[in-house]
Amino acid sequence: MNDWLADTRTSYDTVARSYADHTRGLLDGLPHMRAALWLFAEEVDGPVADVGCGPGDITARLHGLGVDAFGIDLSPAMVALARATHPGLRFEVGSMTEPLGTAVGGILSWWSLIHVPDDEVPGVFGHFREALRPNGLLQVGFHVGDRANLKTQGYGGLPMRVHVHLRPPERVAGWLRDAGFTVEARWLLGDDGAILFARRG
Repeated sequence: MNDWLADTRTSYDTVARSYADHTRGLLDGLPHMRAALWLFAEEVDGPVADVGCGPGDITARLHGLGVDAFGIDLSPAMVALARATHPGLRFEVGSMTEPLGTAVGGILSWWSLIHVPDDEVPGVFGHFREALRPNGLLQVGFHVGDRANLKTQGYGGLPMRVHVHLRPPERVAGWLRDAGFTVEARWLLGDDGAILFARRG
């Protein structure tokens, strides 16, 4: 396992419970993100992989919107927490840097690509495209900017070691187009967030 992957897994194992406490119910106060999730649920056809699912709350929201959703996360502690919190749903340990291993109608990747180095992103999008059925839908959420920050302290003051990559939407859109996606929409969330809707050709 690459050093950055090992650091990311260890960091989120460490902060899993405090992260879940911090993010629980957060979407209730974010109407534009709820709208993006609702639109994704309306448009997707077939099972959905929530890649980088964390404690599984977004996976559960998708399920509540009628989507056959399952979660994948790099952190075994996050997956264990998601299984305990949402026992009726499926969660697996896995990495977006490897093939998904199953065909899906949609992939949701909200703020999980932020820890992936630039040179690894095209490979990740390639794996996403391979996993998606023809006309499959991808939604990617990320921090907007043009820099990388080293995060050494996380939720609850616990230690972490992860790089957080902030990227211009056009750069992410370019990677998607190069991987064979059609970018259908770009939503800006204030000054520091974006969600891209893309479809596999």
